[in-house]
Amino acid sequence: MTTAIPVVVSSENGLAQEIVCGNHRWRADEPVPFGTDTGPSPYELLLASLGACTSMTLRLYAQSKGMDLKRITIRLQHFRINAEDCRNCETKDGLLDRIEREIELSGNLNEAQKRRLLEIAERCPIHRTLKSEIDIQTSVL
Repeated sequence: MTTAIPVVVSSENGLAQEIVCGNHRWRADEPVPFGTDTGPSPYELLLASLGACTSMTLRLYAQSKGMDLKRITIRLQHFRINAEDCRNCETKDGLLDRIEREIELSGNLNEAQKRRLLEIAERCPIHRTLKSEIDIQTSVL
């Protein structure tokens, strides 16, 4: 089992955040007028995580099956919608989150391979985490 690498997020003032994970360092922020737009927003980071995981999962699957998958492009958007507007949702009152994910595949793929890759996209680990019950335990130091 691999050891989890901690992600550390800190800020001195305002909404701009410094994020450090192992050897990697980046920023998060909110757009003007709330923040200073020095990095992606938290929801944009969440979408990037889902997109990256989806693309990696598809690439690994296609390689293992010998598929001629050249390029993967994932486009994502996050919305808050009225629950009553969602036919497939259990929640019927209030607002809920919707992520729209569009996957563009290029290469010499037939329709059956594209359908299979769509099924595999639903199984990427971040997708499964977002669809599952999540237990977040918080403490203050």
